[in-house]
Amino acid sequence: MANTQGPQGTNDPAGSTQMFRAFVDEGTPQASRPAPAPAGSRLGLIIGIVAAVAIVAAVAWLALK
Repeated sequence: MANTQGPQGTNDPAGSTQMFRAFVDEGTPQASRPAPAPAGSRLGLIIGIVAAVAIVAAVAWLALK
């Protein structure tokens, strides 16, 4: 491989900086938008929160009775 210049202008004879950047960039997705959550998981979360509130309310009611 030909001699390449590093980010600070230093000599990088093996081109390791360039190869490392190619390796890191290879794993990154091109679109940075997150995928929308499926409706089923959102419904499960809502049901879980309602159940947790109901359990806490029942425990508080029994403790104060």
